[in-house]
Amino acid sequence: MDLSLNVDVHCLDGRCGRSTYIIINPATDQVTHLIVREQWPSRTERMVPVEKIAITTRDVIVLNQTRADFTTSDSFNQTDFVYTNVPHYATDPSLTLLWPYVVPAKRVIEDNVRRIPVGELAVRRGAKVQATDGRVGRVDEFVVDTEDGQITHLVLRDDKLWGQKEITIPVAFFDRFEENTVYLNIDRSAVSDLPAIPVQRRW
Repeated sequence: MDLSLNVDVHCLDGRCGRSTYIIINPATDQVTHLIVREQWPSRTERMVPVEKIAITTRDVIVLNQTRADFTTSDSFNQTDFVYTNVPHYATDPSLTLLWPYVVPAKRVIEDNVRRIPVGELAVRRGAKVQATDGRVGRVDEFVVDTEDGQITHLVLRDDKLWGQKEITIPVAFFDRFEENTVYLNIDRSAVSDLPAIPVQRRW
């Protein structure tokens, strides 16, 4: 299963949004959820269990559920309301305060928090891929085993370094994940020697 990010996502009865993140369990290298941003006007990001993915290609992902079912999925961004200090007029010239409000006051603001399951990690397309001796490119997509959701390869994107070669990096060469970076346990020379393994894509 070729799991692409920043591509259109369709339900059984039509387009429902666009893929933005995948949620990974870094202990097992398994994909647990796909994050899909709903179409305008809501733009809500929803967490879709990987079991709901029916078909994937480089350009589209199809879910085995209806749009009505999709809208009942958990929200990835949860809005909380927190208290914060109103900026002091001396440090914020655009703020006008009238007597007696001459010291910072408290106000309530919205604060969006990503609901990432405990022990798991969100990785986005374009995250940096770092070898032991420097950057080698960015995450383009992941190849995932359809049987158990296990990541088998990372597809590397960086035309400047590797030309048009599509490098697929086996999971054995992963060291650790962070949201904005995937770290490898091999150097840049070893990455360049990896074979260009064709990625099987449907459609």
